Amino acid sequence: MSGSDAPSHNVFVYGSILEPAVAAVILDRPADTLPALLHGYHRYKLKGRPFPCIVPFESGKVNGKVITGVSDAELNKFDVIEGSEYERVTVEVARMDNSEKMKVETYVWVDKDDPTMYGEWDYEEWRVIHADKFVETFKKVLEWNKNPNGESREDIVKSLSDD
Repeated sequence: MSGSDAPSHNVFVYGSILEPAVAAVILDRPADTLPALLHGYHRYKLKGRPFPCIVPFESGKVNGKVITGVSDAELNKFDVIEGSEYERVTVEVARMDNSEKMKVETYVWVDKDDPTMYGEWDYEEWRVIHADKFVETFKKVLEWNKNPNGESREDIVKSLSDD
């Protein structure tokens, strides 16, 4: 890995980044993943948006994957993709292959009282309808991060909205 220390982060993903092609755009390589379960959170749909969010919910559980071996530079790309509506936090997940607990980074929805949150987000439904569009949009967001050319991140990601 050029210009950074050895990989040192593990990132829990639960939405669009579960899709291998989407993760590969962010990392610029295939993701190494482990299935995991996050307790104490719920994954919601967001009205008018095809991506989910998680917020604390005492009896909740979120299935997802831990992407292992993430470098500082790669973690920065996750921050760019997730934008200001999410906050990166450290949480503990349980690996589904051996129940071992792991400290990981994940992205929690900032507005915990957002009235657009509802129901339960469905990965398979999302994958069929939206995966290809997310790959293209995330490529554009990462390119924008290198050279904004007067555009905002929101200008680029608005194409993902359901409305």
